Order: sequence, then structure tokens, then C-alpha cells
Amino acid sequence: MAGAQSSAMPGSSSVRTGVRAFGFALALFGAVAPVAAAPVAAAGEGGARYLAATCANCHGTDGRSAGGMATLAGKPRESLIEAMQAFRGGQRPATIMHQIAKGYSDEQIVALADYFARLKASQ
Repeated sequence: MAGAQSSAMPGSSSVRTGVRAFGFALALFGAVAPVAAAPVAAAGEGGARYLAATCANCHGTDGRSAGGMATLAGKPRESLIEAMQAFRGGQRPATIMHQIAKGYSDEQIVALADYFARLKASQ
């Protein structure tokens, strides 16, 4: 029939496309999220070392500062945990650590403290 209208509702094609895109994004997130969390979840030596890599910018490679910042390597575990929790909670003044510490969970803070406490202060 000439001039016959489609039985689909106007705009339904864009709705279906949007639903498909959302479904794809959700599936992609579901596939990527466990991979992104893997180093943290495996907070053994490899996971903790992965987390500790961000500390190297200020505190030196493997937490051994070249000066200007505190050395983390060899510090007592409990001292590191208390410091990070104080930064995160705002009880310890800082220029940037209070912001960085807010990005770590309790489990990650413990993993970092364990990692740095096991290292020798100097090599």
C-alpha cells in the first residue's frame, strides 16, 4: 500500500537504539569492573605493590624518600594505618594526603601498611 504508515511508534527506533546502547554499556561495565578491581581484591604482594605505586611520586620508589617527604618503607604497620585514617578523616592536616587517602578503603589502607612495613627503610 502506498503511503501506509509503519506500525512502529514514532521515535521507537531511537528508543531501541538507546536501550541497546545502555545494555552494551552495562555489559561492558560488568566485564571491566572485576578486572579493574582485581589488583585491589588480590591485595597480596602484587595488589599492594600496585596500590603503592601511586605513593612513589612523593614518597619515592618503594616508599624510600630521597628527601622532602616521609619515608614509608620500614615504618610500623599500625603507625601507617593510623596516619592514613587520620588523613582520610581530616584529623591530620595535609596539603594533599587528605584527598588521596579518601580514595582508599580500609582494606586498601591495611594492604598498603602491610606492604610498606615489610620493606627495609634503606637498601
